[in-house]
Amino acid sequence: MEQQNERYARHYSLKGFGIPGQQKLAAARVLVVGAGGLGCPVLQYLAAAGVGTIGIADPDMVSLSNLQRQVLYTTDDVGKRKAEVAVARLKAINPEIIITAIPEAISTPNALELIAQYDIVSDCTDNFTSRYLINDACVLLCKPLVFGAIFQYEGQVAVFNVKKDNGTTVNYRHLFPTPPSPLKVQDCNEAGVLGVLPGIIGTLQATEIIKYITGIGQVMAGRLYTYNLLTAKSFCFQISENADVNSLIPVSKAAFKATDYDWVCGTKVDNVEELTANEFISVIDDADTIIIDVRERHELPEPGFRCVSMPMSGIVTALPDIREKKIVLFCQSGKRSLKAAQLFIDKYKSLKNISHLRGGILALEKQNE
Repeated sequence: MEQQNERYARHYSLKGFGIPGQQKLAAARVLVVGAGGLGCPVLQYLAAAGVGTIGIADPDMVSLSNLQRQVLYTTDDVGKRKAEVAVARLKAINPEIIITAIPEAISTPNALELIAQYDIVSDCTDNFTSRYLINDACVLLCKPLVFGAIFQYEGQVAVFNVKKDNGTTVNYRHLFPTPPSPLKVQDCNEAGVLGVLPGIIGTLQATEIIKYITGIGQVMAGRLYTYNLLTAKSFCFQISENADVNSLIPVSKAAFKATDYDWVCGTKVDNVEELTANEFISVIDDADTIIIDVRERHELPEPGFRCVSMPMSGIVTALPDIREKKIVLFCQSGKRSLKAAQLFIDKYKSLKNISHLRGGILALEKQNE
């Protein structure tokens, strides 16, 4: 980086920041996991601020329903890989930094090697499997983790694996030791989210990352900040340490790689077959088979094939009787259909063959590209 670069002029003139702060940003390496509602503002502000190396890990494609809150993308980007589109947009914002697209899901086989290449991680994901996996990997690697989450009108931000004033550190498991039941958790497809909320929370995440890198201010280490945009009220409280929680984290890298986080977080159900897009298409017209759409009735796109609409909101309260021998479920991304499959398994045990579409109708769209 040049001693003086007009791009960062306002940083240079900022008391307590100046050229030293900008040099620290230029030398930093940040991994952003998730390029959705939270990831977009995090990425935009880190790139604009001049963070020298940014990695973007996200396997998803841009869909029309993303555009209400994921402001890096346009209508023309629908169907394209988020990570790759994000790189192009961010390079247009700041061509002087290194930005790498990692268009794959973070998982036990790749997480440790991937995270080890960066100084700090930003968790911008929207599911508990990824959150626990990322947290445990960061604990094993002693990497700071800036966490963000949103739900309808409220968001949360916290900084983990950074020493608090008393010299101790906490991680995500000190806040939530074990995952909740997936049957009790709604994602934004079900519960909705106001589009501006991830912009607010993601910007706060970017702020904490910049503070950590440059050493300015007081990083929100071991604290959880919550913001409700309906009331404009916010709260910040200390997260208590609990030594017993650390026993829930794999003790070694080998143990981490042997952990099935889908099973730990209840997103893998025994006796439920996961169908690929091709397999799903091949069974649509099978005899004695019912294809069930568990999305809410307003959700797009329209299926375009034979199916019965049974929204998840109704299934949870009153599971319908099914006469067909085979039940095939699908939703937008595969999360709700797996929850529904668990409910049907509990009711019918082994009396029926129950399967669901892995990746949901989004996987079908990808298959048809």
